[in-house]
Amino acid sequence: MNKQRMGTATLCAALVAAPIPVHAQGIDPGQREYANSCAVCHGERGKGDGPIVAYLKTSPGDLTIMQKNNKGIFPFGRVYEIIDGRTAVPAHGTRAMPVWGDRFKEYNSELAELRLKFGTRVDSEAFVRDRILALIRYISGLQEK
Repeated sequence: MNKQRMGTATLCAALVAAPIPVHAQGIDPGQREYANSCAVCHGERGKGDGPIVAYLKTSPGDLTIMQKNNKGIFPFGRVYEIIDGRTAVPAHGTRAMPVWGDRFKEYNSELAELRLKFGTRVDSEAFVRDRILALIRYISGLQEK
């Protein structure tokens, strides 16, 4: 890989890996997940116009027309399987290392913090499922009417 491509790959990896801070109290958890995991590629409003689009080989899809493209029904099951890794999307990377890294794996630092804070075991599967569902609810709200 030449130096320019390596630099671009490094920049993209850094931008994708670094969560976008969302600090407002009461912010929708799905919106927070979207900002931290999706917006860098799909854009703030889901149109596929995120800040790193120029560096990508494949343009991100427009998430706002998923329902329209599915005969007016939001494709909940398909979206869930894309996020949880059961359905591969080549632009998201391999299942071993998707662009969002460990965000939706059963164990991550946020779970560890919850365990320490509350001094109890956290159901990691339920925690991950809740994050995915919150993200899907947010994406479904981005659909064009």
